[in-house]
Amino acid sequence: MIELPESFLEMPRWWTEGQAWLASLPRAVDEQCRRWNLAVAGPIAHGSNAIVVPVERDGMELALRMSQPGAEVTQQVRALKWWDGRGMVLLVDDDAEAGAMLLERLSTPLLTRPIDEVTVVLGQLMRRIAVSGPADAPSTADIVTTRSAELEPQWERLGRPFDAAILREALDVAPTETTSTAAVNGDFHSGQVLAGHREAWLMVDPVLYRGDIEFDLGRVLWWDLDRMTDIVPYFDLAVREAGLDRDRARDWVIWRTVDYWLWGLQAGLTEDPVRCARLISALSR
Repeated sequence: MIELPESFLEMPRWWTEGQAWLASLPRAVDEQCRRWNLAVAGPIAHGSNAIVVPVERDGMELALRMSQPGAEVTQQVRALKWWDGRGMVLLVDDDAEAGAMLLERLSTPLLTRPIDEVTVVLGQLMRRIAVSGPADAPSTADIVTTRSAELEPQWERLGRPFDAAILREALDVAPTETTSTAAVNGDFHSGQVLAGHREAWLMVDPVLYRGDIEFDLGRVLWWDLDRMTDIVPYFDLAVREAGLDRDRARDWVIWRTVDYWLWGLQAGLTEDPVRCARLISALSR
């Protein structure tokens, strides 16, 4: 059976949950390999909540992804089936009840590339996946409407951590309406993109929404902000490559950044709130 990496076992999320699942995971991988006729073919990679095991079957290089079963796995399976390999890793098989997905094998992370190339690729992928989304997927406009009602109370509870003018601007530009029916990835940044074979770069771990594709442009920027000496040119580059309306894109970045800023402070983050402050300062009027 496989041996789980210590770096995965030490992830903060396992401090308070998932110990029984972790203990059963090596055996679950072994069982899934038998069920799908897979042979382990390399060292295990992982994120914060899942492992990815390189495997082979009939000479084909694949990847077995295992995470805790639950709604998140079911939703991700649906998202991958919806995009069906368009700008996304291809789902070969799934067993959501076991938290298992069999995926095409990808390789080098996009985040290893120069920041100019990263921004171009992410902008192009935002447009690439903008097929028509399912009518019952969460709407970006509804997400904004619900969350906007929480921002000022949270800002107050946190001791008014930044100027009220920043909060007011975010609420004023909040994109609470949309006419877009495009499929949107709600968890999108350079750490979720890997080199592929069918397409040069492919997304992993998507969250399927419907609405404005600008939804996660703020995350695209703050994720790699430390690599940007001047933020605005990278914002403009992403907007151009994705074919976005600049003003609408800016509104989305302002709102999402304030949303994440407050969430990060509530969660006890220290570095990301600083990045949020830089991003808001660069794009505020």
